[in-house]
Amino acid sequence: MSDLELDSTMGGVGTQPMLSEWMSRAELAAELDLTPETLCRWTARRIGPAPTQVGRKVLYRRETVRAWLLAQEQDRNASSGCAGRKPRGRR
Repeated sequence: MSDLELDSTMGGVGTQPMLSEWMSRAELAAELDLTPETLCRWTARRIGPAPTQVGRKVLYRRETVRAWLLAQEQDRNASSGCAGRKPRGRR
């Protein structure tokens, strides 16, 4: 199979790069206005979007990050969160 045939079977010219649906830890940290170290801590605590490790690189699938962000939305009437808590401090 020639290189031209191989290119056409793999999508050829004009396709997106293979990792276009992925973002690095630094990219995600910048998007969320966090530090990469915070994302490292989240990974250790198993919170936040699920990462994928490829060698030393840590990548996040964009769709996984979107799904995680949507899951973070809280119903205003939900009992969890700050809505039902008593105020702290002096009265």
